[in-house]
Amino acid sequence: MRILITNDDGIYSPGILSLAEVAAKFGDVRIVAPDVERSSAGHSITALRPLSYKRTPIAGFEAYRVDGTPADCVALGAHNWEKVDIVLSGINLGSNLGNSMWHSGTVAAAKQATLLGLRGVALSVPSSADEPDFEILKPSVAKVLDVLLNDKDLTLVNVNFPDRKPKGLRWTRQSVRRYDGTVVPGEDPMGRKHFWFSIVPIEETEEGTDRWAVEEGYVSMTPLRLDLTNEKELAAAAARHPLT
Repeated sequence: MRILITNDDGIYSPGILSLAEVAAKFGDVRIVAPDVERSSAGHSITALRPLSYKRTPIAGFEAYRVDGTPADCVALGAHNWEKVDIVLSGINLGSNLGNSMWHSGTVAAAKQATLLGLRGVALSVPSSADEPDFEILKPSVAKVLDVLLNDKDLTLVNVNFPDRKPKGLRWTRQSVRRYDGTVVPGEDPMGRKHFWFSIVPIEETEEGTDRWAVEEGYVSMTPLRLDLTNEKELAAAAARHPLT
């Protein structure tokens, strides 16, 4: 099995090395990741300039750094390494739960894999003042990969780990919570105005969601799809406004 690994934290992130070390037990690993951090890059691609692809050996792994986005890395990685079976994105330093999937570069890399006809898995862990203890997480990472690498019907999955030793794995759905969206104005030392956007949640965490599982100490595994069509509203709109 050929396993392409990327991230949005940059090629020197400890998370990508930990993921590569576990993934190497399941197949051949190659790392292709951004040369610098590209967090919250979403699914942006580089279209107005060429990209570089430079060999950057990391701890014995064949690795390359790209001066582009996570989605760029997947496209170049798959182009330069034929017959890739699956793309793993992470382990991201920071959770990608619920609404954060929309702007996540980590999840976007897994989505890009799916667009290319490959399978994609995004993996994330909460960020804090201290670096996550990846050694504690590695057994759970191995369990996740054992499930997902061997199930070809799962084409796109978002995985989130808790900030402590996991109790186990849970299948979950995406949480959707509204936030207060307050704009907080301020000034810098030079008297120039700036603004902060607050993100305080105004809704409870619903049981069975990704956020609930992680808060309860479980690994959350959420199957995703690229089709964003709201089938219920589509059917209702067609009934209310028949078109010819």
